[in-house]
Amino acid sequence: MLSSLPKDVVILVSSENAITERRISPSWSLSTLKTKLEPITGIPPFAQQLSYQLHDSSPARPVNVADEDGVHVSELGWTAGAKLVVSDTRPPSLRENYTDTSQVEKYEMPEEDYAKLSDSVLAWKKRNQLGRFDPTQAATAEQKQAEDEKEAEQKGVKVGERCIVGEIEAGRRGEVAYVGLVEKIPQGGIWVGVRLDEPTGKNDGSIDGVRFFEAGSNHGTFVRPNRVTVGDFPPKSLDDEDLLEEI
Repeated sequence: MLSSLPKDVVILVSSENAITERRISPSWSLSTLKTKLEPITGIPPFAQQLSYQLHDSSPARPVNVADEDGVHVSELGWTAGAKLVVSDTRPPSLRENYTDTSQVEKYEMPEEDYAKLSDSVLAWKKRNQLGRFDPTQAATAEQKQAEDEKEAEQKGVKVGERCIVGEIEAGRRGEVAYVGLVEKIPQGGIWVGVRLDEPTGKNDGSIDGVRFFEAGSNHGTFVRPNRVTVGDFPPKSLDDEDLLEEI
């Protein structure tokens, strides 16, 4: 009789989106069990295919009964510690995707509101003078900027000048298109934006949506002044020795 059976059995419920230990009652009908499995697995009862596995090394046996309302868990011979695998019989296109967060509306706090919080990471950094709030770091950044500005001036790095990035012989040729700060690059200091003759760069003259100069795709790059040499470096022609093909 059902009254003489244990109150519950602890089994491992496994599905595509969940693995959890659950207590099930031997008095439940199979249809009741499936109803209780839906909020755990996300699979509606009509689409659940149950398989019972006694232990990891044993094969999974499908649970197929004609009368799910009339068959009780106690009649299935399930034991504690076994695994109940719940599969979704619906086509993938009809299944709910509970792990895809791309369509979930997210709240983004405005920066000015975040800056007012007293218990945020930003507030903690301010109190402890860490990162950009470290006065010594600010002094170092100012020194770096001054050094870069001096080097750019001494080397004649100005917008409109032809230049080579890197070694004179093997460097990339282009034109200086920007000289100044680039806040999107965390290292600080002065950067030289170069419009390259060939698509060997990393951007188009913009970084994170902020445009500093116009350039074609992969024709833009930002480098330190010490990597730029200005001079009479016209665009390479097809007659250049390094571009000649062997005949």
